[in-house]
Amino acid sequence: MNEMDASAFDAWISGAFPGVAPLQREQFAALAPLYQDWNSKINVISRKDMEGLYLHHVIHSLAIARYLQENLAEDNAAWQEGSTVLDLGTGGGFPGIPLAILFPRTRFTLCDSIGKKITVVRAVASTLDLNNVEAVHARAESLGRSFDYVVSRAVASLEDFYPWVKGCFRKRILYLRGGDVATETALLAKRFRLQSGTISTWAVKNWLDDPWFDGKFVVDIHAKVNKV
Repeated sequence: MNEMDASAFDAWISGAFPGVAPLQREQFAALAPLYQDWNSKINVISRKDMEGLYLHHVIHSLAIARYLQENLAEDNAAWQEGSTVLDLGTGGGFPGIPLAILFPRTRFTLCDSIGKKITVVRAVASTLDLNNVEAVHARAESLGRSFDYVVSRAVASLEDFYPWVKGCFRKRILYLRGGDVATETALLAKRFRLQSGTISTWAVKNWLDDPWFDGKFVVDIHAKVNKV
């Protein structure tokens, strides 16, 4: 899989997610010019990586959707019908914006502590008419509410990230993470005394045959009761 423009992505998304509607395809196509424009004002994506927008950012975000489809039929149905999802540390809107396009019935709260990044998220969501997106400039501990799911993309180690959200989700954390995930998950389980089977990992390489995805995973942390 090589770098792709909007046209190549459109062909890809139609095959990867056959039910995607024309409006959703238009929204995905609009991402490239939107981020190119905003990135020239506020650097939310590495400028040298703008050519990799669809592969490295949009498709990577959609690995969460593929994981739901392949492994969690009940949860996937819940997202199709409407759930609440917090994207913590969303940056410029990843993985939240691509997921919000793909799951228009689910409500997404995209949260970041850096105000200029939320400015971009709000503008992108508004331009795309993503009425299922709320952009919040805040830290997780100040939100004061819970969500069905939490998603995020490598904003911190699992040990650092989990305390921020452990009281914020009812069902699952779906975390895009690379590196030594086995060690991180073992340390997380030990430190927070998580039940056996609470954490599972899924290699993105199972789905996307591109070297860029080597060593990248969806980490699934279930909302089970901790050991006594």
